[in-house]
Amino acid sequence: MSDIKPVSQTHIITADCPSRPGTVDVVTRFLCEKGFYINEIHSFDDTAVNRFFIRIEFRAQTATDFSAETFSQEFEQRASEFEMQWQLASSPYKSKVVIMVSKHDHCLNDLLYRYRTGDLDIEIPAIISNHPDLEELAKWHGIPYYHLPITKDTKPEQEAKVWQIIQESDADLVVLARYMQVLSSDLCQKLSGKAINIHHSLLPGFKGARPYFQAYDRGIKLVGATAHYVSDDLDEGPIISQGVETVDHGYYPKDLAAKGRDIECLTLSRAVRCHIEHRIFMYGKKTVVFSK
Repeated sequence: MSDIKPVSQTHIITADCPSRPGTVDVVTRFLCEKGFYINEIHSFDDTAVNRFFIRIEFRAQTATDFSAETFSQEFEQRASEFEMQWQLASSPYKSKVVIMVSKHDHCLNDLLYRYRTGDLDIEIPAIISNHPDLEELAKWHGIPYYHLPITKDTKPEQEAKVWQIIQESDADLVVLARYMQVLSSDLCQKLSGKAINIHHSLLPGFKGARPYFQAYDRGIKLVGATAHYVSDDLDEGPIISQGVETVDHGYYPKDLAAKGRDIECLTLSRAVRCHIEHRIFMYGKKTVVFSK
């Protein structure tokens, strides 16, 4: 007989509430009383806004069945005393992620590799693009590919189709993996808190065409990337993850661009992981992110 024991189902509870004594205790004591074992715990008290945040990953110590309904009913009695807003997630659960992309394929390739190898525990029900270039890549992975061209005049119609695909896919998250189009205010509002974008972060900032050529001409010393939630303000949504690396005079524009692509891939995948693992609290224009 095998000595390998089955992996216990894990659960994640996330909560935030006004800051006050006993906020950690109300969650951990409840879990202890119910016989659960805490695998991982993070908490943060934002004294600037008087708000407390906590994320706990836990599992049952026995093989007894877990009832989310019973758990929710019993915990709500405790949480309501602290005005807690809370959510519960349980394994196994794969987030459904719709990916939007244009012609640059590096971020898409990276996400597909992590999906294929199980590094990211997700499903990808659809890939949407305004160009046909990456359809074969999607087909190789067995993922439906929707080529939806867009012009200034057809933007409302195109976005209506995008939104229809997202809804029909029952997507938990939309990832703009170098989708080189500005989403309308209406679509941004529909995707609030459920869409992640990635863009380069060159310091100092260079906007417009050929940013890496501009950076080279100025002798840039830092190359980075920022992953953030989509908002009405272009590239200014709540930040989830950032990456940066130093460069020097030996980096020509093509070298800067290559370095930027690598950082974008890592930064975007990190942001996606934090989202699907319920590690992000978003409030106002800020985020609290409990990374591993």
